[in-house]
Amino acid sequence: GPDCVLSPGQELEHGAFVANLGEDLGLDVSTLSARRFRIVSRAGARQHLEVNLENGILFVNERIDREEVCEARGTCLLHLQLLVESPLELYRVEVEVLDINDHAPTFPWQEYVLEVAESAVLGARFPLESAQDPDVGTNSVHTYRLSPNGFFSLEVQTRSDTSKFAELVLERALDREQQRVHRVLLTALDGGVPERSGTAHILVTVLDANDNVPAFDQPSYGVSLPEDAPAGTLVIQLNATDLDEGPNGEIEYSFSGHAPPHVRELFHIEPRSGQVLLKGSLDYERASLHELYVQAKDRGPSAVAVHCRVLVHLLDVNDNAPEVTLTSVSTPVLEDAPPGTVIAVISVLDRDSGDNGRVSCEVGPDVPFELRSSFRNYYTLVTTQALDREVVPEYNVSITARDMGSPALLTRSTLTVPVSDVNDNAPHFLQPSYSVYVMENNAPGASICSVSALDPDCQQNAYLSYSIADGHIHGMPVGTYVSINSDSGHMYALRSLDYEQIRSFQIEVQAQDAGFPPLSANVTVHIFVLDQNDNAPVIVSPMPRNGSVATELVPRSARPGYLVGTVSAVDADAGLNSRLSYQLLQATDFTLFSVAPDTGELRTLRSFLEQDATQQRLVVQVRDGGQPALSATVSLLLSVVETMPQTLSDFSEFSLPPEASSSSPLTLYLLVSLGSISFTFLLAILILTAIRCRREQRSCQGDGCSPPSATCLDVPGGGPPGYCYKVCLGPESAQSDFMFLKPCSPPRNNEKDPGKLRTDFGN
Repeated sequence: GPDCVLSPGQELEHGAFVANLGEDLGLDVSTLSARRFRIVSRAGARQHLEVNLENGILFVNERIDREEVCEARGTCLLHLQLLVESPLELYRVEVEVLDINDHAPTFPWQEYVLEVAESAVLGARFPLESAQDPDVGTNSVHTYRLSPNGFFSLEVQTRSDTSKFAELVLERALDREQQRVHRVLLTALDGGVPERSGTAHILVTVLDANDNVPAFDQPSYGVSLPEDAPAGTLVIQLNATDLDEGPNGEIEYSFSGHAPPHVRELFHIEPRSGQVLLKGSLDYERASLHELYVQAKDRGPSAVAVHCRVLVHLLDVNDNAPEVTLTSVSTPVLEDAPPGTVIAVISVLDRDSGDNGRVSCEVGPDVPFELRSSFRNYYTLVTTQALDREVVPEYNVSITARDMGSPALLTRSTLTVPVSDVNDNAPHFLQPSYSVYVMENNAPGASICSVSALDPDCQQNAYLSYSIADGHIHGMPVGTYVSINSDSGHMYALRSLDYEQIRSFQIEVQAQDAGFPPLSANVTVHIFVLDQNDNAPVIVSPMPRNGSVATELVPRSARPGYLVGTVSAVDADAGLNSRLSYQLLQATDFTLFSVAPDTGELRTLRSFLEQDATQQRLVVQVRDGGQPALSATVSLLLSVVETMPQTLSDFSEFSLPPEASSSSPLTLYLLVSLGSISFTFLLAILILTAIRCRREQRSCQGDGCSPPSATCLDVPGGGPPGYCYKVCLGPESAQSDFMFLKPCSPPRNNEKDPGKLRTDFGN
């Protein structure tokens, strides 16, 4: 049943108090506005009542005309559906509109002309057309009154439906010769307070003969008719009889004066046959009962009309599909909303009756929603599982309302439910890691790469900002090497990189969204510095002393292939940029000497001739494999001597010139390593040789060591592979001969002891 039943009167003015719903329903008046307390109405329906959200009072929004709203129904009810949100509550209120006596009875005619034959017998009754009053109950027609006269009285009859009608009764015989016309006043009164009345004049003309009136088979007829009956359908066949003959017994049928216009539009009476035919379209939902007042009148003089009532009961046909009203409560819905969250309130109405008006409601398949019935014809749409906006950002929920008629009618309505995003997805980079190759000597500020991440969330939850995690590269903050555009992910080098100082490093890049709380992801970016040929070769050996040209002594007895020395160079670059090749750029005589392209070994091409110059000037170029290639040159002055002095050549000098030593840390490390190894090696050779010479007590003779008294030691050293160091020490001499870079190969047939062919090093 309804939660509340109210009974205000009709025709109250706008703003008139109806009820205090807040108090009657037990609601907190202070929360009505915040909870969106409102009346839910069908689309297009008039809003007769409204609620004041400040005090919860139900008041009249527009004047209520009971006769317009409910027509002739005995009880007039307005059904209200009240909705309160947060939490959701539904109330059903019935407002009964009470009738007031605002209509007076009215007759269809202001003057009735009644022709009565003078032969009429005493007690003859002449039915009069009833007065009508739109009011109901006691406010409708209650009684009739006739003005005083000497011939007629009035009797009021009550029909089965409690309606009143009057009959004029002849109390005294008429005499046309004495009085041809009688005038009386008929008054209809209702039972309201105050009492209202209506009047009509009755003009009675006294006629001759035709003293029989038609008579219907019964005073009231009832018939049932389906509301979808087509025009032309026979509703009922009326039959009235008249005992007179000729024109006095010929009957004509017609609607009485009380037949309203809509009845005349719906039905038609054949005047001669008495057939009542359907003329218009019926609608059970508009009116389930039609009351037809039919009169029969003969064609004779002084004809008197008699009346009957035809009640046409309409049978309901399932001709109205259900009406679905969607009231959204919480859309869009958060994707993390728990199951059972109310999305919408749905009301369903079918204007048919019985099974035709009984409705079931369901949602379409494959959606995470269901309908829950709150009370009759009201449903709530709720979630059944967790939602995921990244999978389905919006649902089109199809709601089907189907009645129980045969055949059943249905209505489909679609509710769009957008899903609101929650920051439940962290960003992810397009690659698990990035490898970036940057050419050294890059321009500071130039873009070196771009990282990109995606976030399946939307709006600010998907807005990403990029940053570089704190760290150090060779003791320096990573921020001094690279920077990143926080919006685009483009990375820039802040300084020019040097392959010879740093060949690779890695940084951590973070992508963070703007959600709350924010989510982030990291990726490692490996940056590899590519080498450029930006370092020229550096001559390590021989090194000229005191800025002069490097000098070397060559014995005139040197055979072809004699190793004069080795030009050594280093290049701080890598790969092809550090691959060195040697060539003889200038020479006093190109037929005497050659340089090995790969090792830089300087050898004789032929034996010396008497006419060869004793001073041979050579320029050796060292060239790297870069594009474009870089080179360095060294000038050598070779002196051809008969005998070799005990001095070291410039090829033994491994110290770097100041400009070379500062060219690269790699060069410095190489020179220091070579110097340390050479020094250690020489010291070991000297100690071992001294010990051996003392044991054997051999002496050296002349400028060299004789084979029986000399101690010669071949020790593999730090020079190029395939060469030996040879040392000869004399026990009685403070001088030492140190032969360097002598091939460790058996002497040729015509070659003396290789120990005699030596190059002197040292000062």
